[in-house]
Amino acid sequence: MNFKKIFIYGLLISGLASCTVEDFEENYTDPSKLSETTVGKQFTGMIFTNRQSVLPSYWDYFVIKRITTNRFTQAVGWVNVENQYVPGSAAVNDRWNNYYNFMAQYRELQKVYDGLSDLQKTDNRIYMIAAATYFYDHTQQVVDFHGDIPWSEAGMLSINGGDYTKSYAGYDTATEIYTKMLDDLAGFADELQTLTINPAVQVEFQTQDLINRGDITMWLKYINSLRLRMLTRVSGTSELGARAKTEINSILSNPGKYPIVSDNESNILWNIYSLGTLLPANNFQSGLEDWDGNLAGKDILDHMVNNEDPRLTYVFQPGVNAEGEFMGLDPLMNPTDQNALVLTQTLSTYNFSTISRNQFFPGVLITSAEVHLMAAEFYLKENQDDMAKMHFEEAIKKSIGFYEYLRSISNNTESGDPVIPTDESIDNYLSMDGVSWDAASSMDEKLTLIAEQKWLHFNVVQPNESWHEVRRLNKLDLKFWEDNSNQQSLPPARWTYPGSEQTYNTENYSTVQADDKLGNKIFWDMN
Repeated sequence: MNFKKIFIYGLLISGLASCTVEDFEENYTDPSKLSETTVGKQFTGMIFTNRQSVLPSYWDYFVIKRITTNRFTQAVGWVNVENQYVPGSAAVNDRWNNYYNFMAQYRELQKVYDGLSDLQKTDNRIYMIAAATYFYDHTQQVVDFHGDIPWSEAGMLSINGGDYTKSYAGYDTATEIYTKMLDDLAGFADELQTLTINPAVQVEFQTQDLINRGDITMWLKYINSLRLRMLTRVSGTSELGARAKTEINSILSNPGKYPIVSDNESNILWNIYSLGTLLPANNFQSGLEDWDGNLAGKDILDHMVNNEDPRLTYVFQPGVNAEGEFMGLDPLMNPTDQNALVLTQTLSTYNFSTISRNQFFPGVLITSAEVHLMAAEFYLKENQDDMAKMHFEEAIKKSIGFYEYLRSISNNTESGDPVIPTDESIDNYLSMDGVSWDAASSMDEKLTLIAEQKWLHFNVVQPNESWHEVRRLNKLDLKFWEDNSNQQSLPPARWTYPGSEQTYNTENYSTVQADDKLGNKIFWDMN
């Protein structure tokens, strides 16, 4: 990887409510320039470094998601152009570099921790469990984009004393990385149950923890729900399928020992508490809306409209000149007609007040709707239909509640009042032919229902997760315009590696070069 572009930032934090980004930049830059740091401060710096991949940002949405996962899932509509199925170099490079900057911060945290006495290590163990959990969450995302990546030896520039020659990392296989993460997370799930935390460290952890505010039960739920996500992702593989079945069953059948994110109160979110301070989500608007990046895709909108989805008026809004009618952009129209339709301003967009102009929109990591859908898939494949149905319907109810919550915290009212869901409207939705569990006559049809609900719930809020699940499940009948001018005529199966790998990590890149193709599937993609 391009180690010359990886800077080791040692961001520290105190008094979150009164700090600004400028405070960080002026006072807490490079740990090599600091005379003293702590595990807690490095932990917060690690989370903060990765903020643009969690909190809705212009960089993440406009530069990356707008031209990749938002389109590959048809969460949005767009005017077809040549070369649209090849992830742009800026998107790939930026996402890659952000992850490895983040990894460098994680390695710096490990370095500080390794320098402690045994007693201090015991006191600060909670930080290392939480840090690894958060790091593994985002490692999974990068592996699911690319497959094999430099990992176990990567991010070691600071640890290697700044010696570049020792710091070019080899590639770990995606299976190896998944296995290591699953091993560690399973250990954390057990260890955290009995971990004794020094009271002073506990108080500090509550301040330094930007995700769960020091709540140990929430970290347990994060760990086990992340395990469910990873295990579900690899459940169809020969390498890890048997393990996935055993461990998912162990988690779901032991809620006391392995609590999960089962309700919206325990959603894992990076919350925005006040404006004008450290962590504003103010640039979500430009990130999603610029260049018509927020237009509704036809299939996802039609599914909501045709089935009277209670989330409809929370997620979408009619176009300015649509006279209240909902209409998405057809991906199979020719570009000229598409562009003419866009100019009429009759196409629906993602809801301003709930989503893009909601300045308190949180960074979304794991929600209860996703967890219940994973449980529904597991029980369906285990032929426990009643349990599968229960989790499926609970997922929909939790998803509806989640979008109600997002709207409730918004400080924007431009989109007008949504239609508030009632018990009757939710029951009506659950009985629709395109949604009803009982109307589905086979396991395949029920798995399609699960895939569709993941797609509807994730939309542009979690488009990366949506794309990974769209590829894994392969149950959405999405039709794409074929780009016959390009060898990549349809959406890819993975992202290729950034050019910096070929330039700076040449020897190690050569071991994966032959497989570095857009059409090569990630190991869990069995379709």
